[in-house]
Amino acid sequence: MKKSIWRLTVRSEFCASHALRHYEGKCESMHGHNFAVEMVAEGDRLTGDTEIVLDFKVLKRELNAVLDTLDHKNLNDVTPFDTINPSSENLSRHIWQQLAPRLAPHGVRLHAVTVSEKAAQSATYMEIDE
Repeated sequence: MKKSIWRLTVRSEFCASHALRHYEGKCESMHGHNFAVEMVAEGDRLTGDTEIVLDFKVLKRELNAVLDTLDHKNLNDVTPFDTINPSSENLSRHIWQQLAPRLAPHGVRLHAVTVSEKAAQSATYMEIDE
């Protein structure tokens, strides 16, 4: 018997500055980005009335609530980036950790969070059961 899974994707962005500590190059200096963020949630049930997993506007609202804590900030001054590097890798993990508990009451699981500083490169974070 196969199990059905639906994956829903929403995208948003935030603007912030950061400097990468211990980086040998231009990125060690303070600079800014329009960070693009993509989140993928998954569920295994459709609602009885509208036959959707979850309204996209709910996913977008929850994602933006997390991103609002980063928007127009110097990330090096925002916890936990005051002690760890505000790299795309750490940003994607931080957003995942903040977003996952916000989605649980809606009956979906967070599958992955991707952060891009530029369109050509990104970092994706997810947690898997071993």
